[in-house]
Amino acid sequence: MEQAGIWPVALMLFGLVKRAYRLRRPEQFQRVRREGRTLEHSLVRLNVAPNRRRKTRCGFVVGKRVGNAVTRNRARRRTREAVRLVFRHIAEGIDLVFVIRSQKVAEVAFPVLQSAIEQLLRRAGVWAEEEASEEG
Repeated sequence: MEQAGIWPVALMLFGLVKRAYRLRRPEQFQRVRREGRTLEHSLVRLNVAPNRRRKTRCGFVVGKRVGNAVTRNRARRRTREAVRLVFRHIAEGIDLVFVIRSQKVAEVAFPVLQSAIEQLLRRAGVWAEEEASEEG
């Protein structure tokens, strides 16, 4: 069996996001929190700020009060996947920070989490009904 064809499938299965679409440095997270707006949901808090780029970038934060490392990582993975599934509907040029507030994110039914993410994005005014173009 040929191994070369497995890599793109693995990227799709694990939902890895290209580096250009991620917030990575502490200054980036701090800028979004300082300059942006905050929207609340019982499961997730969303910080939104415009950026000077044509790409939308996302970051995910989970505090230690959410649970042990296994629970925090599961909550982060589930939130990242919910965002990945709707990423094409998010307007370009926005930085988003999702702060996972509750241990329930790791346990709640996935459609409930997806609905919460969509509600926050719509309330923030960054939801584009037509799909945003994907470059790169």
